[in-house]
Amino acid sequence: MSEPGSRLRKLLESPNFDSQTYVKQLSQQSDGDRDLQEHRQKIQNLADETAQNLKKNVYKNYRQFIETAKEISYLESEMYQLSHILTEQKSIMESITQALLSTDKDETSKEMQAAFPKESEELKQRSLTSLLEKVEGGKTIMDTPGRHLVYNGDLVEFDVDNMSPVQKVHAFLMNDCLLIANWLANRRGAVKYKYNASYDLESFAVVNVKDNPPMKDMFKILMFPDSRIFQAENSKIKKEWLEILDETKKNKANKERGKKEEEKPTSPVRAEVSTNPFDQDDDETEVDESVDLGLEWIQELPEDLDVCIAQRDFEGAVDLLDKLDEYLKEQPLTVKVKELRGKVDERVKQLTDVLVFELSPDRSLRGGPKATRRAVSQLIRLGQSTKACDLFLKNRASAVQTAIRQLRIEGATLLYVHKLCNIFFTGLLETAKEFQMDFAGNPGCYSALVVWSCSAVKMFVDAFSKQVFDSKESLSTASECVKVAKEHCQQLTDVGLDLTFTLESLLVKDVEAALLSYKDVIVEASKHRNSEEMWRRMNLMTPEALTKLKDEMRASGISSFDAHTGADCWVNLSYTMVAFTKQLLSFLDEALKLYFPELHAVLLESLREIALVAVQHVDYSLRCEQDPDKKAFVVLNAAFLHDCVLPEAERRFQEVVGKPAKQLKELRKSTRPVRVNPDSTTSLV
Repeated sequence: MSEPGSRLRKLLESPNFDSQTYVKQLSQQSDGDRDLQEHRQKIQNLADETAQNLKKNVYKNYRQFIETAKEISYLESEMYQLSHILTEQKSIMESITQALLSTDKDETSKEMQAAFPKESEELKQRSLTSLLEKVEGGKTIMDTPGRHLVYNGDLVEFDVDNMSPVQKVHAFLMNDCLLIANWLANRRGAVKYKYNASYDLESFAVVNVKDNPPMKDMFKILMFPDSRIFQAENSKIKKEWLEILDETKKNKANKERGKKEEEKPTSPVRAEVSTNPFDQDDDETEVDESVDLGLEWIQELPEDLDVCIAQRDFEGAVDLLDKLDEYLKEQPLTVKVKELRGKVDERVKQLTDVLVFELSPDRSLRGGPKATRRAVSQLIRLGQSTKACDLFLKNRASAVQTAIRQLRIEGATLLYVHKLCNIFFTGLLETAKEFQMDFAGNPGCYSALVVWSCSAVKMFVDAFSKQVFDSKESLSTASECVKVAKEHCQQLTDVGLDLTFTLESLLVKDVEAALLSYKDVIVEASKHRNSEEMWRRMNLMTPEALTKLKDEMRASGISSFDAHTGADCWVNLSYTMVAFTKQLLSFLDEALKLYFPELHAVLLESLREIALVAVQHVDYSLRCEQDPDKKAFVVLNAAFLHDCVLPEAERRFQEVVGKPAKQLKELRKSTRPVRVNPDSTTSLV
């Protein structure tokens, strides 16, 4: 960088740089518009250099970015596994502690109940009644017989989203429910609180919230799909709430379990053997009552599912469901089994809703198709393979659409198309690979992938055509862009997707319009040159120009062009015929790159119309030209058109397409060989 540029960079990078002051000083010091233009150019050069350096640094560190992202992903998975292990260990330790303490508590409670059974129950109910009198709208709570107060206290409720204080509440924990009441700002007599909500102990789960100062001494109540966060006065009261809530929930579960066991017959009933076929249902009912649902893991299954969903342990939740299905697979369907199934089905619906939300397009689309694998696999395990397929494809469609929308439209169309094809077809390829991996055991979903791929290609063609065809690019640029798109589309055959036909069918209309438009341009240009035709030999003036023209003609396929050149840089053809040859063969080359079977007739008709312009021009000149020398020169150009240009166009068309160019061949056969005869009228057709 030059010295002035270095000083300018230091000035702009200084921490005390003020743009307004700098502009004022620059305006005062400049002599006129020229100085400002030069300074603007310096700043633009500096910006270009900075952008170039930034790109180099990004390319240089690109691999490091990828490796870092991989390491972060590995670390995230390890941290998740570690958290899962710690959670399991914590639950084991708590269960051991509760098992040791429950024995002492049970013995003490039995002794107290034996000593003061009625007084204790009446005292709890009286205390609950006196407290509920202070709650507006809480009189109906005592309608349930046997309900008594276990614990109560003041709490502060926080907003779940932004963790800001919402209101002060008073919580009443009873033996079968939890009541939340709001503090009244304007008290009316003995009433201090207003009824807010009541939750059955089986309808919610309690989760400890880790302290994160200043947010501490909090715990969460999960009532799916909602949740509420409360803060205790200190850590001791928080611990008491957690322990008493857990103990009360377990006591209620044990009490209900005991009632169910008491309902079973205490003495075994001997089954009578009956030959009556209509007694079969009664026998099955007796067998049904023998299903054992008193196992601890079955009793705690609904609550364990709530905790797994809250902790986003989807795999653990599905494992519990599979374990239950395996246990009940060979068991008869009893009333108790139906009740258990009803509770579990509610959790399954909650789990499904959470997994559906994980796959929704509203979630972050970063991470590619692999980021959806976890939710998709669990939905498939839940028997929701159709829904998983639909959500997965919608998620990937949104990701592809977002990537295309965020793609910067460059000035160079071909550069933009390269980026567009790379983003789209790479995403499509990754989606297909991930789909094959996730839905390997569900072949019925593959038709959905094909339909989705076709719709995705339509979205790609819309963006492609808007940039390539709507912007009126040249035919050569359009052909290169279509070639790039077809090459990228061929990569999908590696995963069994052949979308070339779909791509071509969607591009046919735009390609046909481009061919016809460019054909019209060539026809108009040829007619304009024909109107100014003087039928003179070309003089290229320099050997270099002649050599360049020979190379161009040989590259176009006219190998016999040397026979039409003379000495001293002369060419024995007119400028109009040489220009027409270049345009015709160039149009043919670009059109063949765009060739689709559906465009066969359109391409041949376009070639015939272009060639017909030259044929008619030569024919008209032969019939009207009176000068014998010029007529001989016209005959020479006509022979070049008949013997060199048109056969070469036919050959190249058949070589690429595999079919003869009938229209061109008929046009060439309709022209008669031309002979020079100054005394007679000569025509070409």
